Amino acid sequence: MDAKRQEVDIILIGAGIMSATLGMLLKELQPDCTIAIYERLEVAAAESSDAWNNAGTGHSAFCELNYTPEQPDGTVDINKAVKIAESFEISKQFWAYLIEQQRIKLPDTFIQSVPHMSFVWGDENVAFLKERYEALRQCYLFQDMEYTEDTAQMEQWMPLVMEGRGKGEKLAATRMALGTDVNFGALTRSMFGQLMEMEGVSLYFNHEVKDFSRDPEKGWLVKVKNLFTEDKEWVKGRFVFIGAGGGSLPLLEKADIPEGWGYGGFPVSGQWLKCTNRAVIEKHHAKVYGKATVGAPPMSVPHLDTRFIKGEKELLFGPYAGFSTRFLKSGSLMDLPLSVKINNIRPMLAAGLDNMALTKYLIEQVRQSPEDRLTALRAYMPTAVMADWELEIAGQRVQVIKKDAEKGGILEFGTEVVSAADGSIAALLGASPGASTAVSIMLQLLQVCFKDQMASAAWQARLKEMIPSFGNALAENKVLCDRTRAWTSKVLGLKIPE
Repeated sequence: MDAKRQEVDIILIGAGIMSATLGMLLKELQPDCTIAIYERLEVAAAESSDAWNNAGTGHSAFCELNYTPEQPDGTVDINKAVKIAESFEISKQFWAYLIEQQRIKLPDTFIQSVPHMSFVWGDENVAFLKERYEALRQCYLFQDMEYTEDTAQMEQWMPLVMEGRGKGEKLAATRMALGTDVNFGALTRSMFGQLMEMEGVSLYFNHEVKDFSRDPEKGWLVKVKNLFTEDKEWVKGRFVFIGAGGGSLPLLEKADIPEGWGYGGFPVSGQWLKCTNRAVIEKHHAKVYGKATVGAPPMSVPHLDTRFIKGEKELLFGPYAGFSTRFLKSGSLMDLPLSVKINNIRPMLAAGLDNMALTKYLIEQVRQSPEDRLTALRAYMPTAVMADWELEIAGQRVQVIKKDAEKGGILEFGTEVVSAADGSIAALLGASPGASTAVSIMLQLLQVCFKDQMASAAWQARLKEMIPSFGNALAENKVLCDRTRAWTSKVLGLKIPE
């Protein structure tokens, strides 16, 4: 191998929200570190982080009912919701710090105040929502949540949802005015814009990582191909992060670390109905989530969703799930077959047999007609007409399949960091809630892969500057929760609930 090859401290693979977040954190914690970033596409945030591709923006567990499962005894488990809500608050603190310190320049529409609502119908679902509301209200993070079964109140909160609805139907809704919409594509590109101006950082578009080799000294040698020139080179890095969205699993398999053996992936594609009628778009200002169909993956929870994309207010409904063997929207149909290896075939087969309901659901979704999609939309917007909506292709998600002692293999619907025992390489697998919790996920990665530095007084002090609640549980500290929310809302230009 060429002795003149490039050498850096950090190699980041993929120009999405995760790599951008990790890069910004590392340059704040260790300004003299050198970073090389490789992205196979022409721009940053073109896959999962892009606004049209992202199944959920501003995930904070305020309205997503799948984060609060009902237990057999009728109680509601709020642990996952609390963890996600706290993680989103950590993200907001880091963004507020970057803006306050003039580290990043963001458009005003990067983050907007958009109320988060849950909406259900039927006696059983109404009982569940009320139980959920009562449970969440015990946590400081959800103390401002409102609940109603009053039709007039719901008409004020979400007129499009209530317009044309029949009388006498049992309905209920919750509302969190503190909810937001986040354009993670804009955020990601702003972060990379700042990183490119920093000393010691290089960003290479149209460069694809092809292989890995352990460096005899320490770290990794990464083989990179320039997709324009077809030239290939080996780059040496002391630490490698694989943050390539759906493309992370094939790259983790190429690295061939024992910790990655047994992992597989199950791709789920998606589509939106996008409103094209400006008058209709302006009548709705909320993210209204309902209950998922039995067997549906978490990112397919139906929602009528206000978004801000490229400075314009938009209205989406969906997502409608589908199946493709691609791991990326711009990937290959061979992605899934080529990901099957000797070490993961048993977990993948076991997870497949254990999730027949998901398979059935995806087949039904793929076979949907435009009329079927309109029927689903009308459950949330009774007056919807097809002329006001068009189909938009969403991004790909790859759910984690992992070994399980009891079942052989299980399908996971969250995100998971897989790292080598020596902390020299790590990959992020999975999907939801993803981008909204990027800062927390990267802090967890730093705890594992930069253990000594994270234990140092210098890094601990810097982290406290960037994230005032670092090391404390906001869910258990009302004063700290209120203070940090007031600060982030002011810096980010969000409405503070009365």
